[in-house]
Amino acid sequence: MVAVEGPEYDVVVVGGGPAGLSAALVLSRARRRVAVVDAGSPRNALATHMQGFLSRDGTPPGELAAAGRSEITGYGGEVVEDRVEGAERTGGEGSGLLVRLAGGRVLRARRLLVATGLRDELPDLPGLSERWGEDVLHCPYCHGYEVRDTPLGVLGTMDGSVHQALLIRNWSQDVVFFPHTLGLAGHEREELDARGVRVVEGEVERLVVDGGRLRGVRLADGTVVPRDTLFVSPRFVANDELLVALGCESDEDGSAEADSFGCTSLPDVWVAGNAVDPAAQVVDAVSQGSRAAVAINGDLVDEEVRRAVGERRAARGGDGGRAARAGRREE
Repeated sequence: MVAVEGPEYDVVVVGGGPAGLSAALVLSRARRRVAVVDAGSPRNALATHMQGFLSRDGTPPGELAAAGRSEITGYGGEVVEDRVEGAERTGGEGSGLLVRLAGGRVLRARRLLVATGLRDELPDLPGLSERWGEDVLHCPYCHGYEVRDTPLGVLGTMDGSVHQALLIRNWSQDVVFFPHTLGLAGHEREELDARGVRVVEGEVERLVVDGGRLRGVRLADGTVVPRDTLFVSPRFVANDELLVALGCESDEDGSAEADSFGCTSLPDVWVAGNAVDPAAQVVDAVSQGSRAAVAINGDLVDEEVRRAVGERRAARGGDGGRAARAGRREE
């Protein structure tokens, strides 16, 4: 039997990113005992700023996280700098969970919210991972304005890459699409040409980096196409190992199955942010965390009401039994 020390938490939040911190803020303000377990490896660690977040446009991600932590602890929430190694139930359904941390601590929780995000798997091209988050980017809504009116490139990696090139044309008149190993249909070539996106054929060999900056894209035949920035669509891989280990069901795409509030197939396990929605930006993750928190608190209230009603009925039943026995003795 695992030895557990310390209090039982109403909710343990796994992940200290925007979704997890947002949920913890709402729950701590609802006077719930909350612990956020943060492994300290955010997906946007390389980003110097985040954009498109109303009132926080241009804010460094680390600054947002620090502010969120301060707000949570100000309402009595706890932030634990550690990594979750696993979780298990203490008994049957509704009996709570034990959350095991790498540092040896075990947390007891009535509900678990998984907000562990995702990781980006990049094509295996020399120079690409080294410049990721600098001048090799993914989201034009996050970084397009900052590289506007400069020579931009788009690397073909998947079916959506053509659409990405058509989209990025909004930010510059000089956009080159590198199909790389991606085959182009006739209508795709027509769309790219009509949009003013130049297609440069040939397999990409490497990125040309000099002086700590991207200078161009080198093809297998030795041709170098000068570019200041290259957009790449990575493969999104959810950090859902904990959900899988707990037995949460997945949809046909392999993502955790959850309702619109983040409740998984297990009624005491919830999910929010990129762990369930790969396309979610920071502002979306914050919203999902808040929405999940409201639903979790409501679920806890329902449980507490059921328990209180049951205890009250049991107490009344006991009083009634004693009164009946007293009446029989008098007779």
